[in-house]
Amino acid sequence: MRTHDTGRTRLGAIVAAPVHLVMGILDTPLRALQRVAGTGGMAAFFLMPNMLIFGIFVLLPFFINFAYSMTGGTALFLPDRTFVGSDQYARLFDCGSYVDPGSCVEDTFWTAVRNTASFVVLQVSLMILVSLVTALILNRDLAARSFWRAVFFFPVLLSPVVVGLIWKWILQRQGLLNFGLYGLGFDPYVWLNDRNWAFAATIGVSIWAHMGFYTLILLAGLQAIPKDLYEAAEMDGTRPARAFRRITLPLLMPNLLVVVVLVLIRAVQIFDEVYVLTGGGPGTSTLYLTQYIYETGFAAQLRNPGLAAAASILMGAVLVVLTLVQLGLGRSGEKKGARK
Repeated sequence: MRTHDTGRTRLGAIVAAPVHLVMGILDTPLRALQRVAGTGGMAAFFLMPNMLIFGIFVLLPFFINFAYSMTGGTALFLPDRTFVGSDQYARLFDCGSYVDPGSCVEDTFWTAVRNTASFVVLQVSLMILVSLVTALILNRDLAARSFWRAVFFFPVLLSPVVVGLIWKWILQRQGLLNFGLYGLGFDPYVWLNDRNWAFAATIGVSIWAHMGFYTLILLAGLQAIPKDLYEAAEMDGTRPARAFRRITLPLLMPNLLVVVVLVLIRAVQIFDEVYVLTGGGPGTSTLYLTQYIYETGFAAQLRNPGLAAAASILMGAVLVVLTLVQLGLGRSGEKKGARK
């Protein structure tokens, strides 16, 4: 036992030696820099690498994308494109009636907007409901609770492309679902060729694939709630439903707000699994905004990167507005709760 401890001590000393050497070399210049720049300057110095990465991979692509949205033509490289100002945005909003995509110049864009809006409303509502119910169940004293938590989280680890392929194999004409129905005496049905079923499938598959992540966030919030509150409520004769409304929901609200924001952003940007599962079909029934941007900018025969960039700028602006509204509502709710 002593030999093992001695070996571990020697290994730690070997590893620590170069670390101490590097820290000793850096100590003198960092102290000199702190005397010149002060505490605030040192904070900026240590944040600089992260800000540099953020600028290169987030801000710079945003400005390049905005520049593309002000140009026209089919050329891919920005210097080869023609400046057209706000024509691309005007083209997207050139409609007789925004309710009727057929009256718009870019009818496919407004079809994608309508499909995305319907998808977001249904998927976000169901995702939050299912994740909350699952978190409440997994928070109980269940047999093999760790196993069930792993089962619900497992789909999150899968690639969206793999998720789409798995469910395409299940829902196709000769898939697993029709095999089971045929065994029960039912005729096989081509689920993904039906507009309503295909749309419902995209919602169901996205919930199955991502609910584990949001369940984990809500479960962490539930476990942070002190058990004493529930015991006191039970001693006062409070019903479980009332305890849920008065204790669980208010204390879970910060986690729930994070989940709502993340689910909303993910829903608006849905692409991978839907593209593999339905390809936007049948027709345009599952064509969502991100797929429209991809096909317009890269996959169409007459590609239009400027129009795709304009659509992506509008989508980003909508996401920012919705996120700010949700955060504002969450903060106002917290202030009201604090006053009470």
